[in-house]
Amino acid sequence: MDRNILVTGGAGYIGSHACKYLKKAGYTPVTYDNLSTGWADAVKFGPLEQGDLCDRARLDEVFEKYQPLAVMHFGALSDVGQSMREPGLYWRNNVVGSLTLIEAMVDTGCLNMVFSSTCATYGEHDGVTLDENCEQRPINAYGASKKSIEDMLANFSGSHGLQAVIFRYFNVAGADPEAEVGEFHRPETHLVPLVLDTIAGRRDALTVFGEDYDTPDGTCIRDYVHVVDLVDAHLLGLKWLEEGKGNRVFNLGTGTGFSVKEVIDQARAVTNREVPHVVGERRPGDCTRLVSGSTRAKAELGWIPRRSTMDQMIRDAWKWHMTGDYKN
Repeated sequence: MDRNILVTGGAGYIGSHACKYLKKAGYTPVTYDNLSTGWADAVKFGPLEQGDLCDRARLDEVFEKYQPLAVMHFGALSDVGQSMREPGLYWRNNVVGSLTLIEAMVDTGCLNMVFSSTCATYGEHDGVTLDENCEQRPINAYGASKKSIEDMLANFSGSHGLQAVIFRYFNVAGADPEAEVGEFHRPETHLVPLVLDTIAGRRDALTVFGEDYDTPDGTCIRDYVHVVDLVDAHLLGLKWLEEGKGNRVFNLGTGTGFSVKEVIDQARAVTNREVPHVVGERRPGDCTRLVSGSTRAKAELGWIPRRSTMDQMIRDAWKWHMTGDYKN
């Protein structure tokens, strides 16, 4: 019997890694992606079904064809700056798309979802290490859209028995150690690939958005998780649902924060190359510090983030940049 898992956004950065490790675990990952930010050539580990989350008829076709055991829902727009400028895009794509997906799931009896949420649902909590019980007060449309989907999942759990493991993750970095898939966005907005693009000469200089934050070196601090560790948590979340353990929210972070300047310094140390950079204005919607204070994923899922040191994340990402199927 096929053990199909529908992976929305499976042509993107995190989704493509999830597909690789689902395949290793004996599942068949079925990518559902509109390819607006993902890449067809990242879909290497199972079939690709092109379609939009807001297209209910297309979703119904795919559910009927594959009859998935569960859904891993990564498909979303995720640029904080863009969400501040164009919030309607985020409410339409992320929220309406997720509602359409959830309704298709319950109508076909697929009642297990592993959902990719974000620490951006918490908003600004200066000086607080964040756990799952912290108040959610997002300060941008991206975080607000994800919080709304979390609320939606709770509603459908009560009405239809939908079960969801929700992962609120912090910054994701690194790449597949075998360099089969990696991180690439167009335009690129994530710090580690921007730093490595600059080192590789693909851009003239990195822009550091603000150096007047209330942090030791003036730049924002974030908690980083290796993409492979993140995917490992999703597989554990899938197992959690298969064992009938019900709804649960988990933060995925290491509890260690790195500033923008510290990431630059670590990249310089790993590559032995300079990182030309300039200082720009703060970006609207950026928080000063986002660091996880949770141990729930480790205690309840048995999750161990084995590769989530900044050194290892940059080494794996650099290998992908230099030897993988990187798009110049």
